[in-house]
Amino acid sequence: MTTTHDHHDAVTPAGPLDDVGSTPVDPQADDATQASPWRRRIAKTPAGVLAAYCVLLLIVIVAAAAPWLAPYGFNDQDYEAILVGSSSDHWLGTDSFGRDVLSRLMYGARVSLGSAAVAVTVGMSLGVPAGLLAGYFGGRTDGIIMRLVDTLLAFPTIVLAIGVTAMLGVGMTNAMVAVGIVLSPAFARVMRAQTLVVKNRLYVDSARTFSGGSFWIVRRHILPNAVQPVIVLAAHMLGVALLVEASLSFLGLGTPPPNPSWGGMLREASRFLDGLAIQIVAPGLAIAVTLLAINVVGDGLRDALDPRGRVKRLRS
Repeated sequence: MTTTHDHHDAVTPAGPLDDVGSTPVDPQADDATQASPWRRRIAKTPAGVLAAYCVLLLIVIVAAAAPWLAPYGFNDQDYEAILVGSSSDHWLGTDSFGRDVLSRLMYGARVSLGSAAVAVTVGMSLGVPAGLLAGYFGGRTDGIIMRLVDTLLAFPTIVLAIGVTAMLGVGMTNAMVAVGIVLSPAFARVMRAQTLVVKNRLYVDSARTFSGGSFWIVRRHILPNAVQPVIVLAAHMLGVALLVEASLSFLGLGTPPPNPSWGGMLREASRFLDGLAIQIVAPGLAIAVTLLAINVVGDGLRDALDPRGRVKRLRS
């Protein structure tokens, strides 16, 4: 007699399957996979660059929200607390007019960062078109533009800024324009160098073959492919503009009083170095920290836009 045995397979609950017979998919793992590019990007960013981003973001937030964060108005005067040190009412003390130093430091961030940003914008607006024209057309156009650029670069930055400000007149707007003019030669040189590289590429030659006009070729093909180094340069020039603006304000050629700027605060506090050093340390430290953060962010931006260049720098 033959005995037959019924074999009953154990039935397990089915999970989400990609295909028949595949392993179950974890929805949380799928979400992690979708977010992984951002996580990888953050993980590859050096800790110093991330810290610089956070510091710079904090400074920008304080500058933007100064009217709500500052304990006093930038020109509010306390006649009973003139030239006093740190206290519960005035954490960084007061100046010679009884104005709160912390409040003026916050408002000064708006003026200094805003002036630097406008100056860089002016420099890019002047330098980038000049570099494009010089690099694309070459010949006499290139010669004239680069002679002017070399002439401007022959002067020290601060000396040229003082000279331009003296011609335009003292004031915050004129100071921003002067700093922008001083920065424009650097943008022109970088843009010209990139244009010389890009204009000889095959797709630009193809655009010329199809009778594309010069303006269309420059706008459509050359500028988008040559602008990355200009963006990196703009990040670094923001620090230069901040320093030049502070220097002009320190010399009395920038932001006029009573409007606060970090350079102007240094100028006012320089008379009281013996007794109230905090008044000159506060704006000086603000300038130094902001410059350091901007430079580190600029280096990080350069490495992000040109990873091959970063590898070369690490090997050298």
